[in-house]
Amino acid sequence: MKTAMHQDKHPNESGHNHDDHRHAEDTDTTRLILAVVFNGLITAAEFVAGIVAGSLTLLADAAHNLSDTASMGTSLIARKISSREADARRTFGYERAELIGAFINLLTLILIALYLIFEAVKRYFNPTTIDGTLMIWVGLATLLGNVATAFVLHKPSQDSLNIRSAFVHIVADALGSVAVVVGGVLILWYDWTLIDPILTVLIACYILIHSYKMLRETISILMESAPRDFDIEAMAAEIEKMVGVLNIHHIHVWRLDESRVALEAHVAIQGVSDLDALEQLKMRIKDRLRSGYGVDHATLEFEFGACTDEGAFNREHPADEASAPAHPQHE
Repeated sequence: MKTAMHQDKHPNESGHNHDDHRHAEDTDTTRLILAVVFNGLITAAEFVAGIVAGSLTLLADAAHNLSDTASMGTSLIARKISSREADARRTFGYERAELIGAFINLLTLILIALYLIFEAVKRYFNPTTIDGTLMIWVGLATLLGNVATAFVLHKPSQDSLNIRSAFVHIVADALGSVAVVVGGVLILWYDWTLIDPILTVLIACYILIHSYKMLRETISILMESAPRDFDIEAMAAEIEKMVGVLNIHHIHVWRLDESRVALEAHVAIQGVSDLDALEQLKMRIKDRLRSGYGVDHATLEFEFGACTDEGAFNREHPADEASAPAHPQHE
């Protein structure tokens, strides 16, 4: 006989906490809207100035800013979708929409960085006249705008890969603005036009490094990987020490999103003869999974006989095979 036990929500999720969480999400959304507006104005100014000044660095930064505005728009749409309640088709809710938004943003960033490197190489071999004075003034103006936008996004970026990807866009923009100012000074004082493509490459490398790190984490969650610090062997060994538990197998651990961890497993039990004792054992296991391993959603299938399921991650139980032949493990 098998029985499935489910843990659908954290016991501490009160209505008050839910309202607080919703208010925080609304505030973060407002900040994201402001960031889109700020960045849109910066982009328009840089495109005009880049054409007038003949600066690749300015145009590159403007193109980057344009992608940022689009990416923050993507983040905003993804955030709106993620706020929907769970339904019959999306039983875990829509929060992974933000991860998809982050994935799109990061891929866009990487493509832009590669394009900037390509354009910088072309400019290196074909230098042009550049207005250093205009570069300096526009760089200072956009730097102030980028700093303001980064300030708006900093707090919500701590809890969302989606917004963090937009935040990295803005930090890269701020660095680009600094590069524009530095480039303008060197061009104005020393007529060193080669600094324009050199700074462009540096900006692109910064974008590639940070985008790659976040892209790895985003893909890890989308691939339903276990958290990096989750020790499955230690967890299983601890659960198997509980009275009534023979072993735990067919273990699946994955991240539902950036903040929630889910687990499902088969638990072979012995010496538990009534439903009350079974319910108490279930609660002890789930409480330990929650408090010790951060598992927010657990599904446990209790087994009283041989396990017949195949195709899941299993652990070796040499001691169990000798002591309990009634519960063979199918590896």
